[in-house]
Amino acid sequence: MRLIFAVALIALPSFALGAPPMVIIDEKDTVVEEAPPHGKIGMSTAWRISDKAPQRSMEFRKRSLHKGAAIGVHPIDHDEVYYVVSGTGIVESDGVTHTLTEGMTAYLYEGAQVSITQMGDEPLTLIISYPLKARTK
Repeated sequence: MRLIFAVALIALPSFALGAPPMVIIDEKDTVVEEAPPHGKIGMSTAWRISDKAPQRSMEFRKRSLHKGAAIGVHPIDHDEVYYVVSGTGIVESDGVTHTLTEGMTAYLYEGAQVSITQMGDEPLTLIISYPLKARTK
């Protein structure tokens, strides 16, 4: 004898399955002027975009390092991505440096000591993204 099982799938909104609905964030609602993290070297404009997303599991930010500013050397406990929107910078990972310009990306690995420094006359504008160890509230 052969048994046949049929499963009916009902289309439910994602929040009914535990996921919240999407969040739309306008960067102009997230902008702050602050010293960059990890050393407070110079000044920057930060768009703390993902801070507006409840229950997030990743960080997504835009940061513009003003002339002479830097995100100082610091260890990372996750993979991290720096994508250059505009400007020029020097990225360092465990003592190895590389120049980054518009359209270039540095993929940095967990456990590395990393930094990035603005170079030239224009601000260095980056998109920075990395996973969070725990979901936010």
